[in-house]
Amino acid sequence: MSANQPPSYFPAPRRARFCSQCGSPVARRVPDGDNRERDLCDHCGAIHYQNPRMVVGTVPTWQGRVLLCRRAIEPRYDTWTLPAGFMELGESTAQGAERETLEESGARIALGQLYTVIDVPQVEQVHLFYLAEALGPELDPGPESLEARYFDEAEIPWSDLSFRTVATTLQRYFEDRRRGTFPTQHYTLDSRR
Repeated sequence: MSANQPPSYFPAPRRARFCSQCGSPVARRVPDGDNRERDLCDHCGAIHYQNPRMVVGTVPTWQGRVLLCRRAIEPRYDTWTLPAGFMELGESTAQGAERETLEESGARIALGQLYTVIDVPQVEQVHLFYLAEALGPELDPGPESLEARYFDEAEIPWSDLSFRTVATTLQRYFEDRRRGTFPTQHYTLDSRR
């Protein structure tokens, strides 16, 4: 890092130091009528709620093969993932999943059903993956991906997957594909396991 570069934080700290409404320092305590500590401003009264971040993505397939992207960004640079990322304000979970798939792989998809809902409380996230069918084999990875390609089940780089949510979603996907049914699944990944 050069002397002119500001320090960077990834991910950015969640705790507020100053009020985003008036710029005054914030305090951390339980507001009246609440049951947990929050960042609040004693000057203007704003309460700065922090809620889980939503990660949205897809399990895209083309002719029975699953699309994975090799990450060009941290965390987990140079590992494989399903196309996914943080949901943006003003979009639905489905819109976010389609956007992330296009941005990371260039794949055009027909979005299917919601497939996995995964609570990841230790990192304050909820991950949602939709089933999707690619509209063609064409891929054009964006700047967040080193490459994108389709894998048969036997080719999946299991030991080189980016996140447990990706690994568990893929494991369940292949199990369900053998059964011929894809129920929506909700589960929690506990850091203690």
